[in-house]
Amino acid sequence: MAYIERAITPVLKQRVSSSKCLLLTGARQVGKSTMLRHVFSDYNRANFDDRLTRLQAKEEPKLFFLNNPRPLFIDEVQKESSILEEIKLIVDNSEARGEFILSGSQKLELMKGMSESLAGRVSVLELSTLSMRELAGISFNRHFVPTTDYLAQRETELKPYSDVWEKIHHGFYPERYDVERDWQDFYSSYVATYLERDINELIAADSLTFAKFMTAVAARTGELLNYANIADEAGVSQPTVKTWISILERTGIVYLLQPYSASALTRAIKTPKLYFRDTGLACYLTRWLTADALKNSAVAGNMFETFVISEILKSYSNEGKDYRFGCYYYRGRDKRASVENEIDLIIEENGILYPVEIKLTGNPKASMGATNQVLDQIPDKQRGMGVILCLIDKKTYLRENLLALPIEYL
Repeated sequence: MAYIERAITPVLKQRVSSSKCLLLTGARQVGKSTMLRHVFSDYNRANFDDRLTRLQAKEEPKLFFLNNPRPLFIDEVQKESSILEEIKLIVDNSEARGEFILSGSQKLELMKGMSESLAGRVSVLELSTLSMRELAGISFNRHFVPTTDYLAQRETELKPYSDVWEKIHHGFYPERYDVERDWQDFYSSYVATYLERDINELIAADSLTFAKFMTAVAARTGELLNYANIADEAGVSQPTVKTWISILERTGIVYLLQPYSASALTRAIKTPKLYFRDTGLACYLTRWLTADALKNSAVAGNMFETFVISEILKSYSNEGKDYRFGCYYYRGRDKRASVENEIDLIIEENGILYPVEIKLTGNPKASMGATNQVLDQIPDKQRGMGVILCLIDKKTYLRENLLALPIEYL
């Protein structure tokens, strides 16, 4: 299959042209190296997966840079972060832009090194797996937020998202769309590679126990993070689970959606929700072997929610924006209510809170947005248009301030 143009490409080019150094992060096999080789084919390349290359960078950095002249792309740079000090010296003595492009699959590890060595000198972008927009060839590249302007612009490039459950089960790693490869073969190899290359460098644990832990986590995608339950199932301690969850987040396997915190929401739950970043990997780990079985299963709602959250996060990162400070969820019990209320996603932008419900239905009801009014309690914030993202076939107003949207609007 031909190279799929990545939505982040224009942002990437602009950042490289205006920054002394660029860091591209993302999980293994999301296509970082492929994209960078495609877009910056004139750059020299060094890969720190190679031990001899790492050794030279560590012990003889000046010789390393003689053998790898600028402009230079260094892959898996977190494996020898001492090179960052040398890069700092080079960029501080030069006014040139785009001399270094760095990439790696351990986001937080890299950010620690960057903050210590290259603060103010590096631009950071995140590459995710393929999005539905990219697979459909849609050039529209704005992050999802249900404003009138967004919806109007999105409608200029609406295309049907066919075979959604096949895609959810298939997964979104680029190689899944590049070559014909058995689904189980790909994901078993992915897990093995991930455990061998990334996890062995971060923890001292046998791969079988960690794989069991990953399966327990995957079974809880779309749920509140409960360390005790995962610890019981994986057969490890709660502190170990907390450390390992951090590693899954650091290496781009999971995302923790934080609860919206405001003093007015005194009864809100403070626990994050956990989502796998790729639904195909979550399906593999939990042994849902076909799309039909998944679609008709008890976990279909959670997997659909995981898919939608992932697509929204991709829309942010592909535009070069940080989703961590604009996306939340709410769950709590109002004094007048006997059960907990929940808003699946709250998007905050320019002082406005947009409540989003994610429902596995083609027949949405206005009652699905009943909890949205809890946001009116928050001072200095306005409640924006509420949205129910679902399997409806066209945009439909359920109330003046509540809109049912097909997932094609993502």
